[in-house]
Amino acid sequence: MFWRGVVGYLPVNIVQGVTGFLTIVTFTRLLTPAQFGDYALGFSVASLVHTGVFTWNEAAYARHWAAESERDGGRDLAATAHRTWLLLLAVLPLAGLIAWLLPLSPGLKLAVLAGLASVGPRTFARLAQERCRAAGEVANAASIDLVQTAGGFMAGALLALAGLGGAAPLIGSGLAAAICAAWRLRPEHARTVGGRFDAARAAGHARYGVPVALSLILALVLSSTDRFLLAAFLDQAAVGVYHAGYSLANRTLDVVFIWLGSAGGPALIMALERGGRPALAEAAREQAGLMLLLTVPAAVGLALVAAPLAQLMVGPELAQGAAQVTPWIAASGLLAGLTTYYFHQAFTLGQRTMFLLAAMAIPALANLALNLLLIPRMGLQGALIATVASYALGLAASAALGRRLMALPIPWTTLFQAAGASLVMALVVSRIPAIGGLAELLAKATAGAAVYAALVCALDAGALRSRAGQALRQLRARNAA
Repeated sequence: MFWRGVVGYLPVNIVQGVTGFLTIVTFTRLLTPAQFGDYALGFSVASLVHTGVFTWNEAAYARHWAAESERDGGRDLAATAHRTWLLLLAVLPLAGLIAWLLPLSPGLKLAVLAGLASVGPRTFARLAQERCRAAGEVANAASIDLVQTAGGFMAGALLALAGLGGAAPLIGSGLAAAICAAWRLRPEHARTVGGRFDAARAAGHARYGVPVALSLILALVLSSTDRFLLAAFLDQAAVGVYHAGYSLANRTLDVVFIWLGSAGGPALIMALERGGRPALAEAAREQAGLMLLLTVPAAVGLALVAAPLAQLMVGPELAQGAAQVTPWIAASGLLAGLTTYYFHQAFTLGQRTMFLLAAMAIPALANLALNLLLIPRMGLQGALIATVASYALGLAASAALGRRLMALPIPWTTLFQAAGASLVMALVVSRIPAIGGLAELLAKATAGAAVYAALVCALDAGALRSRAGQALRQLRARNAA
């Protein structure tokens, strides 16, 4: 199931990666730094509302589908999850009223309201997508991502050209989500036919899902606190610079982690439910090895090409600041991705999500304290130091707590191979002169990728070469038959 997902989700993640870069290129040019800051803050508010109100229901639906679908086709589970979603929608008008009454600038207020308006359709599309992923319906889950990513970007760009400022990307995202929700409404509703809403089941979902949602809120606090404090201590232009660099690095790594997580999370649940802990350990080791081999060099590579990448991708007003931000966020993005998409699986697999909440509270509180301490003294640099330190603490806390519930293997040999190959790659790339722009980016990226790939192949790191050969032999055997 894991490798089917890896292959099936690859096209959509390529599109997400390309669109993520185009988003930075487009909106850092169509929007002023202050408008880009409005967008960043509006996006953060919408994400907090989505996570705080709806995510617990989505998480419970995804976690229980593998077991429930074999009993009654998941009808009672689907009916309960969908009815709960309808009840939760009542929060959105209240949140909109609060945003309307707050003394915000007109541009920021419009961005926040646009973000809140997009939450309704986005959460239904997410509910459908979680079920599709849990059921192994790769094509449907990937299609939802494709429409939301590409459609949201195109609509947002047109609206930005029309002069809607920081609200434009959020309105575009909401329109794309509405299309996905309308598309999935009939097939998802059909799964509830014959099912019944079960209050006891919903309460069980809350016991499982609320700690997940609260932990994700803490994750958002961890990733968003710096923006609000930069706005408070400095200005929204500083937020725009920070968000541009943050998006450039974090979005690149997120594409890889989300790709592997989309395939890996459901596969781990299926392995545990149907093969027990031995099957889980085998599947987890395989996933962790591939994750390390792809993300460690990606983070190192981003740091190495930060300057030419920012020159090429970010608007002139933000490029220099974004280049300074990118290496720091590459490090924090690697730590955050390994924490979220691997070590946090122990809490959801063991259905002890209160430990997940504890694991996230540690870095979130540390991040708040460090930002309050460092931003007034060091400005933007203080926010960067606080971010990396907090994510490192979060990884350590999650790994330690997770081992008490569902020990997930750490492929140390693969980790050292990936780190060593990345170090050699960095030494080679650092010898290439800084000529700037596209030429420097292509030269460094090509050299780095070639060196790293050659070393990984020579070492057979993570047994990738062996597995590829085995898969090729199996394919030839099937073709011969």
